[in-house]
Amino acid sequence: MYRRWRQFVILPMLIVLLFMPVQAFAAKKLIPMGEAIGIQLQLSHVFVAHDVLLASNQWMKGGAVIEKINDISVKTLADAKKAVAQQGQQKWTIKSEGKEITLDLQEKEAKHVISFLKDETDGVGTLTYIDPETKNYGALGHQIVDSTLQEAPVFHAGSIFLASIQQIRKSIPGQPGYKISSIQKHQERLGSIDKNTVYGIFGRWEDGYQQSLPKAIEIMHEKDIKKGKAEIYTAIEGSKVETFTIEITKVENERLEFIVSDEKLIKKTGGILQGMSGSPIIQDGRFVGAVTHMFVEEPKKGAAITVAEMLKKST
Repeated sequence: MYRRWRQFVILPMLIVLLFMPVQAFAAKKLIPMGEAIGIQLQLSHVFVAHDVLLASNQWMKGGAVIEKINDISVKTLADAKKAVAQQGQQKWTIKSEGKEITLDLQEKEAKHVISFLKDETDGVGTLTYIDPETKNYGALGHQIVDSTLQEAPVFHAGSIFLASIQQIRKSIPGQPGYKISSIQKHQERLGSIDKNTVYGIFGRWEDGYQQSLPKAIEIMHEKDIKKGKAEIYTAIEGSKVETFTIEITKVENERLEFIVSDEKLIKKTGGILQGMSGSPIIQDGRFVGAVTHMFVEEPKKGAAITVAEMLKKST
């Protein structure tokens, strides 16, 4: 009798232990944002921004890494400028397409080439959420890919800043529109960038935002998301976050598809814009997901990732 009773008691205890983490995660609350942000990554090396034709008729290819100038190791753009300040002919050691190459440049030419070098990547996106418990944030919903390198860059530090939308270039079928923004770097940075993943950028929130934060709301899991009306939070003028209506049309594998139905947003933007990635999606007062992509031929149609999946991949 003792053994049978012991087995009966242990099984319910195991069930409780298994389901406690799920219930805790289900009740997770995040602060939905929607602010436009400027993104800055400090790269691990100095790169050539695009192809440069030298006086020797050799090409310095875009994406090449500047390793040394006059035997001085180059890690930042400041290093390169300091090395180029030397007079006379200069010897540049670069790594291009997997090969180390040595180039001889005249002083004037070297100073000209400096203007085509970079040691950071900048961009604009949308802040998705802040976790009120951990003070971590998530943004974009997709990875930052450097336009020169055509891949996610290796970086050693990163920051996000509040951005202000100055103009809108509307999306039309076959031609994505975009936000024209100014990054307010004169203010304190909003946070660090610690991770750049296929699910977005993540880092620590540093309270540089001067306005009060919205109320945290419960996240919604895929099984509870319904086709039909929802809202997105995003900024299309200045730094003001506005609410616009959408219709969710598909929910599958932690991904959503939706159609912009808000006439004000359609009139202003034509639908989804570049720079709108990361805009929070809300349904029935709960946090659904983040905008990630638009359909180029149908700019009113967009795609998103669930915030539950985004949060899961942030760790």
